[in-house]
Amino acid sequence: MTIELDHSIVPSHHKVASAKLLAELLGVPWAASGLGPFSPVYVNDGLTLDFIETAESFPVYHYCFRVSPADFDAILGRIVAAGIPYRSRVGGPMDRQINTDYGGNMIYWNEPDGHQWEILTVSYARQPA
Repeated sequence: MTIELDHSIVPSHHKVASAKLLAELLGVPWAASGLGPFSPVYVNDGLTLDFIETAESFPVYHYCFRVSPADFDAILGRIVAAGIPYRSRVGGPMDRQINTDYGGNMIYWNEPDGHQWEILTVSYARQPA
């Protein structure tokens, strides 16, 4: 059996707003409510990010999405249109640049709760052998 990540819980102070924003930027479906206390974002046919609302503090998480070059351009266009600052390096300044290291394109941005999102077209974590 192949192991696949099915879902992950994303803590949030405003689950519906956070789920809606991510879904709109990625161009994927979402729901204000789902099973249990979650606002799900349906990233693809096999992965759901379940936003849960909490008043407690939580660590900032990093999520990276590998996308096609066409999807990268579309997502970046939605980020720019929404006025969301982005950067080319994981911990760098909001330079509104695209990182082209590793033979592809990548950017990072933070959502209102602080979580860091990344999109890339070529995985640097899984370089060809």
